[in-house]
Amino acid sequence: MASLNSVDLYDIRSELTEEEGLIQDSVARFVDERAMPLIAECFDQGRFPDELIPEIAELGLLGSSLEGYGCAGLNAVSYGLICQELERCDSGLRSFVSVQSSLCMYPIWAFGSEEQKQRWLPPMAAGEVIGCFGLTESHGGSDPGNMKTHAKRDGDDWLINGSKMWITNGTVADIAVVWANTEEGVQGFLLEKGMDGFEARDIHSKMSLRASVTSELYFDNVRVPDRNRLPGVVGLKGPLSCLTQARYGITWGPIGSAIACLTEALNYTEDRILFGRPLAANQAIQLRLADMARRITGAQLLSLRLGRLKDQGQMKPTQVSLAKWNNVRMALDIARDCRDMLGGYGITTEYQAIRHMLNLESVITYEGTETVHQLVVGRELTGHNAF
Repeated sequence: MASLNSVDLYDIRSELTEEEGLIQDSVARFVDERAMPLIAECFDQGRFPDELIPEIAELGLLGSSLEGYGCAGLNAVSYGLICQELERCDSGLRSFVSVQSSLCMYPIWAFGSEEQKQRWLPPMAAGEVIGCFGLTESHGGSDPGNMKTHAKRDGDDWLINGSKMWITNGTVADIAVVWANTEEGVQGFLLEKGMDGFEARDIHSKMSLRASVTSELYFDNVRVPDRNRLPGVVGLKGPLSCLTQARYGITWGPIGSAIACLTEALNYTEDRILFGRPLAANQAIQLRLADMARRITGAQLLSLRLGRLKDQGQMKPTQVSLAKWNNVRMALDIARDCRDMLGGYGITTEYQAIRHMLNLESVITYEGTETVHQLVVGRELTGHNAF
């Protein structure tokens, strides 16, 4: 009798189309051969492996779910599998692709003018132009409606003042999608690197997402021509719709982290001999490993169903909140438990668990904290807004 796949107990793979399976395999191969050998050192050094960007672009992973403009036009499940395999390596790698694709390319594709799409999307898909997304502010956090950054008309231009915080890719970005209050409501602007008064600074001393660039953005009377304003949306529904796109990918990403940790723990506990037998032969260890497999299986089914709903145009933001809450919590708990199973070895980046554990402390916070997503689901159930 053939044994089950230890990280795919419900044979999710058989539910994928041939194209989806090929996409997952190609990204997994890239991760194993090119990204994994670099990532522990990058985490130790606190640098993003930007030498991988050309290969990421060549695989079609930037803006992969968008149609036209040099983008691959893949379905939602394929994008989810891309996120899962990238985060099996490191959350920082998935965050880079997620920000470029869902938070920068998507708003240009969805809300931009044809001129903006033609100018920016092809080089962004090719990895020649890197983007960042400026919504969060230091005082705002989970309340984007408390935005202080503002844009005021000045002839045919806009003058933007304010700041943004916790911005992935900020100092390496060639273009920033910045959301600002205007007299008409919140609007999006494309700020280009080198504009007078626009400054990006790296955030240092991070214990999480160390293989990722995190920045602050500052705007001091930045003059932006009206042609750089996204004309297709006014109000918070614009940036929030971008976050829904990104959160969808985040529901898949931590599954990869959890799979990496469980795989490592299975190998370690089989090889580690204590009291004359493998650690894996102990009931306490098997109970913990079994619980990890249970939780990973639930998350896999949740994200696959969510992806099918998205491809059918039926996905709702509350469903994304439920999956983000469940799957990131699942992965963080598994990473912590796997770290414990590794004993003293678990605190070193020679093993993966501590790196994933530290990264997931950020993933559970950004793009909606766990509490925010719980309250989104609570509002859906009761009809009362508790925010």
